[in-house]
Amino acid sequence: MGYITRLIENDLRQKMAASGAVLIKGPKSCGKTETAIQYAKSVLRMDIDPQVAIIMKTNPRLLLEGDIPRLIDEWQEQPDIWNYVRHEVDERKSKGIFILTGSANPPENVRLHSGAGRFTVLQMDTLTWQELGYSSGIVKLSDLLKGSVEEYYEPAIALEAIIERICIGGWPTLIQEDYKNALNMNRGYIDLLCEVDMSQVSGVSRNPFKVRSLLRALSRNIATLVDNKTLEKDVKIHETNELSRNTLSDYLNALSKLMILYEQPAFNPHIRSAASLRKSPKRHLCDPSLAVAALGLDKGALMKDIKYTGFLFESLAIHELNVYAKANDATVFHYNDSYGNEVDAIVQKRNGDYAAFEIKIGVGYIDEAAENLKKFAANIDTEKMEMPKSLNIITGTGMSYRRPDAINVISLASLGV
Repeated sequence: MGYITRLIENDLRQKMAASGAVLIKGPKSCGKTETAIQYAKSVLRMDIDPQVAIIMKTNPRLLLEGDIPRLIDEWQEQPDIWNYVRHEVDERKSKGIFILTGSANPPENVRLHSGAGRFTVLQMDTLTWQELGYSSGIVKLSDLLKGSVEEYYEPAIALEAIIERICIGGWPTLIQEDYKNALNMNRGYIDLLCEVDMSQVSGVSRNPFKVRSLLRALSRNIATLVDNKTLEKDVKIHETNELSRNTLSDYLNALSKLMILYEQPAFNPHIRSAASLRKSPKRHLCDPSLAVAALGLDKGALMKDIKYTGFLFESLAIHELNVYAKANDATVFHYNDSYGNEVDAIVQKRNGDYAAFEIKIGVGYIDEAAENLKKFAANIDTEKMEMPKSLNIITGTGMSYRRPDAINVISLASLGV
């Protein structure tokens, strides 16, 4: 199978036309380099070429010579290159000169001058169902954010197929791999993360067993409002390694630098009730397949634990919404208040338009989800903000259709950009 066109490419072209350099960042193996190569005329691989470190000490600007756009892959291996790129953009006074890719942010002790006006940044994620061809994309997020969805209907898909896709994940290298090989490769990704990447990211040695314990705790609590104190307790209960509060915080920061940990921010609407709004983020891994791998689970185990599979499905749906939202200049939030009301996802555009989503893997909770969405909408203070453009339920095994109350029920296999 050849290269799969990515949804971020329109954004990449626009950013290349607007700035001298574009930074594409995202977790390791999500496909940054392959996409950048489609647009580059020359390539410098900072993590592979043995001469790079020597040239950086003697004449770094040599590394910037080559046909443009020039791709500088894994730039964070030599963070000082950032400032040389900045100066080069200033001198050439042109657009689309460099594409930088990186799977980690540089250490705090590296001083980087602002790239404002010179750099634009593009976040890349693992492949979505639409990119993989699992979703027809018949129900477009762009339409849901306008409240103008055309009539649609699509049949449901099997639970086993959903679970298998969760286990494999959206990694480009696994597209043609069979299920068992993919499972082993994802477990290898976790091993490498624990044993190498976490120590390399800031040049600080980290205990791989403790890293693994934290990843397992995050995986057990995926798609929830889990705080550091709860994670600390979870590790204490389930793992042989204990994590101090400081160590746990340090490891979480390192996972964020590697873009393995994603935090879904809280929505802050104007509401009628006296409830206070919770501000804590929900925590996800960059791809739910990593949670499956960290816990050593497989398709059979997930078929027997549908409750936990439901949390993985929610995390998968948030992953999809994130990618589709970015293509629509929008952000994905969650809503949770002190009265116990919550909405799994609120997608809001920069202009303030938003849509609300509940996420349910099966059809048994559709009516409950619909009532929850109506309650949320009824609580919006319409004197201070607009109502949501649409109310929606994303489902796994359910079919796609519009309910008589105008709430959209959308199979993940129907959702698109």
